[in-house]
Order: sequence, then C-alpha cells, then structure tokens
Amino acid sequence: MTDTDTQIPDDLPQRVRTITDLAKIAGVSAGTVSRALSGNSLVNTKTRQKIEAIAREHGFRPNQMASKLRRQKTGAVGVAIPLGHDERQQISDAFFMTLLGHLADQLTEKGYDIMLRRVIPSQDEDWLDRFIGSGMIDGVIVVGQSDQFERIEDVADGYLPMVVWGNHQEGQRHCVVGTDNRLGGKLAAEKLIASGCKSLAFLGDTQPIEFAARFAGAKDVAEKMGVSIRALPTHLSRDQTGEEIAEHLLEIEGKIDGIFAATDTIAVSCLKELRDRGIDVPAQLKIVGFDDLPISSQTIPPLTTVRQDIAAGARGLVDLLLRRLAGEDTESLVLPPQLIVRGST
Repeated sequence: MTDTDTQIPDDLPQRVRTITDLAKIAGVSAGTVSRALSGNSLVNTKTRQKIEAIAREHGFRPNQMASKLRRQKTGAVGVAIPLGHDERQQISDAFFMTLLGHLADQLTEKGYDIMLRRVIPSQDEDWLDRFIGSGMIDGVIVVGQSDQFERIEDVADGYLPMVVWGNHQEGQRHCVVGTDNRLGGKLAAEKLIASGCKSLAFLGDTQPIEFAARFAGAKDVAEKMGVSIRALPTHLSRDQTGEEIAEHLLEIEGKIDGIFAATDTIAVSCLKELRDRGIDVPAQLKIVGFDDLPISSQTIPPLTTVRQDIAAGARGLVDLLLRRLAGEDTESLVLPPQLIVRGST
C-alpha cells in the first residue's frame, strides 16, 4: 500500500499523544503521518486532509515535538541505547562504556550535558517519540539500531537532530555513524583462513543489523574459499554469554578450528572457556574478535581483532548532531575497519 491509496478507518480512540498513536488510528506508517502533517507532496490530498482532521479532533498539533525543541534549548543531548534484541544486556558492557566515555568527552567540550536512557522497546514501543518529545533534550544520539530500524526510520522523517551509531544501508533515511561491518567480517574470515582454518564458527546474535553484516561479510569470504561457517547465537548479557559459549564449545569441539566472535566481549569470554577446557589458542583453535576494546590487547594470548575507531565515531556522532541542530541535513559517515593481528591467530 502506498501513500496515494491509503484508506483510513473511521474508528478513533480517545487519546493521541504521539505520531505513532495517530498513525495507528489512520492505518498508515508514522512516516506517512509525519509527511502529511508537514505538507509533503508525496501524500495525496485526500489522505493528508483525513490525517489533519484526525489530528485536529485529538488536539494533536503538526510537528509539535520539533517545534517545542525549536522554541527552547535545554543544553542537553539525549543518548538512547535500545535493547530490543537482547533485553538483558547492560550499559556496563565494555563497548557501551567505551563509546559513552568518548561521547561524554566530546559533548562536554561543546557545552552539552548528557541524558542517558537504556531502553527496552517491548516495554515502551513509543520510546523514541517520547524521548525527543519530552522537552528535556535538544537532540538525540541513538547507540545501536538493535531491532528498531523501522522505528528510527519513521522518526527520521519528521525529526532532524538525530544521529545513530549503527550500520548503514543504501536508501535508509536516518543519519548513521558506524563501521563498514560487512568489510570487517570479510577481514576476520580472511585472516582465519589465511592462518590455516578450514571450518569456522561465528559467535553472536545475527538479528541485530551490525552483527548480521559482520556475519554476512565472513560468510561471503568463507563460501568463496570453500570453507564452512556456521552461526551460533550468543547473547551479550553477563548471565548468558559464558553459559552459551560453553554449550557451543561442547557442540563444535573437534569440528571447527576458527572462531569469529561478533564482539571482543564475546571473544574474551570464549578465550576463558577454552583455557578452562585446556584448549590451546592459537595452536588448536584460532579466534578473531571485533571492536579492538582496550582489554583485547591484555588477554592471554592477546586477541586478534577487527578495529572500529570508536573515538572517531564519537567525534562523528557529535559533529553531525551539532550540524543537524543548526538545520543541516547531513550524510551518514561510514568508517573503515582495520585488522589488528595479535596472538590469537
């Protein structure tokens, strides 16, 4: 169904607080509502008039969130971490803490405070609309797309000062800063295969967009080289990671000789489990991580990993957000990955 042939039901609930609420009444996407209320010509006149009528009936003013933020400045930037794919993951995860530290440095240097939110979308499907409409922030940085890609896309249609850490896809509407994850996955697989591996395992959840791209890149290389690769779902919550890795190792012991971990955090846990089992790395099994967190150079053996420049990413997030706060519709920033070879391969 397109914007030009949308049919809007007559049944109206009693309360409309967000664009998402209005979209549910209209039977269209939040993006269509946003476009209709801003007068975008992509929405036909009949559909736009009906959406405007619903908005008037419920006292919902077009672009009320964005106009509120234009009228007043709070001096604060919101940082939201949606955990739709792994609800038990904590902000204390080493990757989050590393990125948040760099973000805090960059934002405070620019005179902004940070308002941080850990979001469980299943408990609040309007989390992003609610955050940016709270009147407490001037703009928002979303750390990770999780399984919220469409939600972020809808908000991006009508809200400019938002930048997202994540994976860039052709044609997407929201502005992203992140690493070329598919290329990073290729680098990891190429290193493992060049080190003699004949059968690979990917440890990570392939549902989040970034992890899916890393696995896809590794799979491209493995298939081209005639090497098998399997994905073994592994979560990042502390109470799950070690247990899941232990189960995976029981399943694949003697069947694989190379592991590509979706993150350094997973790779570090894997090294511990292998050491407890008396499996020598890299003599018996080789491992490549992803991120190049500070701990990756301190493990035994030191971890070979794919580096994403987290500090540069934080600078990019803040720079693009400030430009968007000034009214500029910026392009996304995709950073190149770099293979860091250490002792685990």
